[in-house]
Amino acid sequence: MKFVLIVFVFIRIFCFENGCYAENDPKPSMVADVIHAMQRPSAVIAMLCWSPHSKLQLYTALAGENVTQINMMQFLKGGKVPEPHAQDQHIVFLADLECPNITSYLQMSNTAKHFRAPFRWILMDTGTDKTVDDESYIPNSINDFDILVDSEVILAHQSKDESYELHLIYKIAANESWKKASYGTWDKRKGLQLEVTEGEISLRRLNLEGYEIPICYVLTDNDSINHLFDNVNDHIDTITKANFPATNHLCDFLNARTKYVFTNTWGYRVNGTWNGMTGYLVREEVEIGGSPMFFTAERISIVDYISSPTPTRSKFVFRQPKLSYENNLFLLSFRATVWYSSIALLLLLMMVLFLVTVWEWKKRDEYEEEKRQEDAGLLRANIPDVALLIFGATCQQGSIVELKGVLGRIVMLILFLTLMFLYTSYSANIVALLQSSSSQIKTLEDLLHSRIKFGVHDTVFNKYYFSTATEPVRKAIYEIKVAPRGSPPRFMTMEEGVKKMQKGLFAFHMETGVGYKFVGKIFQESEKCGLKEIQYLQVIDPWLAIRRNTPFKEMFKIGTKRIQEHGLQTRENHLLYEKRPKCSGRDGNFVSVSMVDCYPALLVLFYGTLFSIGLMFVEILVARRNYILRRIHCANTLNVDATN
Repeated sequence: MKFVLIVFVFIRIFCFENGCYAENDPKPSMVADVIHAMQRPSAVIAMLCWSPHSKLQLYTALAGENVTQINMMQFLKGGKVPEPHAQDQHIVFLADLECPNITSYLQMSNTAKHFRAPFRWILMDTGTDKTVDDESYIPNSINDFDILVDSEVILAHQSKDESYELHLIYKIAANESWKKASYGTWDKRKGLQLEVTEGEISLRRLNLEGYEIPICYVLTDNDSINHLFDNVNDHIDTITKANFPATNHLCDFLNARTKYVFTNTWGYRVNGTWNGMTGYLVREEVEIGGSPMFFTAERISIVDYISSPTPTRSKFVFRQPKLSYENNLFLLSFRATVWYSSIALLLLLMMVLFLVTVWEWKKRDEYEEEKRQEDAGLLRANIPDVALLIFGATCQQGSIVELKGVLGRIVMLILFLTLMFLYTSYSANIVALLQSSSSQIKTLEDLLHSRIKFGVHDTVFNKYYFSTATEPVRKAIYEIKVAPRGSPPRFMTMEEGVKKMQKGLFAFHMETGVGYKFVGKIFQESEKCGLKEIQYLQVIDPWLAIRRNTPFKEMFKIGTKRIQEHGLQTRENHLLYEKRPKCSGRDGNFVSVSMVDCYPALLVLFYGTLFSIGLMFVEILVARRNYILRRIHCANTLNVDATN
């Protein structure tokens, strides 16, 4: 590049010293003024058949006296197209339509899609015998090209007085008629006079003049085509019904007609090809996918996404199970430190009570001692009797034995009073925990290993994503919970799934915006509390997709943003989608005690019964043994007496 600059500098010095300059050519000045008026960094790639002096004049006009400030200047030879550039938005193609072989160069550029955004073009036409109103104003060398609405092509038409009329030329679509928009005029005396000074190309071409835009929608139910506006069965194909009016608003905004195409799926890769709505976009049969679809890695390379009109997601929703389904309430009532402190307190009271009992038995005389031995209501000074008394007091069962002394009665009073407060606190905690919900299910893995049963809304995308999941936890959920071997897959209607979710211990995978509408109708107010959401699909909110390389991309972006800003999209979303219901009436909720809540207590009762029955048989065996031993002893005694 530096070598080219040095050559041009030497040419300029040589021509200046030898008087080889002809009269200044107006083309370089005109081109430089147009490029400077763009007010953007420019890398000029030129196909010109000018003299070296005119080329140097162009370079000087672009860069000024300091030639190192120009971004890039490249002159192409015939039959060549430029190499790929790192920043295409900076490139300005310059071509003189009077040059030989210019048609082949333009055809190669058209094949390479250089007439599309973000490239810019300046085409110079010196056909001074044509006027702007002439039907043949568009040069024959570009007449068959599809220079579409996203292009920025300036045609500089030279008049007889060496002034130029500048027009932006384009077609709304392929094989449509040419459109011209005045860009400005240029002459030697006034320079460039712009007529278009504000707004991007896409903003100036929002009027598509009734051009027909094909739009594809996904309808999983054939009857939905009859209810796109009347809110009948709005829980079916909801995302399409929410965006059908919005895409109509978009076409109205662009002054375009619509052509509707319907399919029954969003589109997935099957045997190397795409079906459904994605297939229509890939084959360029439609411009817009009117039903928003998930933003996935596979689709991002074949379609373009422009906006997220409907913020709704599909998740597992379930009522948080009772705390007793995950924990033993009888152990959860106290913290570990409280349990340890209570046990230590009981041991301390047992030791004190034993010492007091021993002291009372030792301070009596022999007469009272014999009398006390005959009294069954007195506590004996042994560990088993004291331990049994402590156990009965802990269970609030009282005791048939007592101490007669003042000190013993004080200890007994403290014992029962202390254990009464502990028992009251314990019982109150049990009641509070019976009304609490478990918060331990926080992830998909927790959900997988819980007792909760699963159900999935019967939709096309749910069946596809669940059956093709490869992540271990998600795959296990499908194989174990959703479609276990030997039983039909648990795909169901929205109403059926929400009713099962109301009964509890059931997680239903649904589109939350639609599902919460059923929750609001079916659930009681108190039942709306404690709803939990866990996302299964590894996707973000659905986005509106358009076909790749559509010339209307920027216009669609502008239109969808305007629709959202004006609240039209929000209105449709509010009509068809519900937010998560607020929790109210929790205090009035009646919680019945089930067998699961009492399971630990019943387990203790069962094992206690078994232990007591076993102990009874042991006592019976010991009693029979003692009876037999006494009979043997008596028989031996009688035999000895008879012998004597």
